[in-house]
Amino acid sequence: MNTDAITLTIDGKKIEARRGDTILEAADRAGVYVPRLCWMKDLLPAGGCRVCTVRVNGRPQAACTQPVAPGMVIENDTEELRELRRDLIDMLFVEGNHFCMFCEKSGNCELQALAYRFGITAPKYPYLFPQRGVDASHPDVMIDGNRCVLCGRCVRASRALDGKHVFGFTGRGPGKRLAVNGPNLAATDVAAPDRAVAACPTGTLLVKRVGYKVPVGRRLYDHSPIGSEIEPQTPGK
Repeated sequence: MNTDAITLTIDGKKIEARRGDTILEAADRAGVYVPRLCWMKDLLPAGGCRVCTVRVNGRPQAACTQPVAPGMVIENDTEELRELRRDLIDMLFVEGNHFCMFCEKSGNCELQALAYRFGITAPKYPYLFPQRGVDASHPDVMIDGNRCVLCGRCVRASRALDGKHVFGFTGRGPGKRLAVNGPNLAATDVAAPDRAVAACPTGTLLVKRVGYKVPVGRRLYDHSPIGSEIEPQTPGK
């Protein structure tokens, strides 16, 4: 008998989880997709974006940080939560300058894929059009601050996976932005193969000279929506 196994309920479905799991980890193994953006495998969860918000016994919680407990009743796929997630994704778009039709990350961008999954074709909030810079000083990597959603994945990956401290944040509130540990990106020890560069869910961190290498029709989300790798597939699809 597995004494580490516990039972909980997600959207009326009983699933088995392991003690120490987060809700998101338990849901993934059960084939239940909980939308997420700042979460990334191999990194400690930050709970920053709140796209993974679920209701646990009636109270909102971040699924990526909340540990499971026996008998938990979790709501993940409700109209209330879908609307909350749509609003969060909407705000991420209008708080930056995301022009998907010109972005080389289009089709591989998690933010764009989440918008498609939630049926967002145009944000409902007014665009802020912030003034943000582009740092193309490095020979192999560039930063386009217009697309940064402050998820922190590059910050955590640089420290935990690359053993570097290239990225961080500066400023607060609307003035918060991604920063590097030098006067510009060229002055840092970032490299194109770094996990921090690959960790970016949008087109903020880009490796140079590989743009549009994967043609339309073969990109990550061209045929299957984000989350399809977790949800059980319907036969014949």
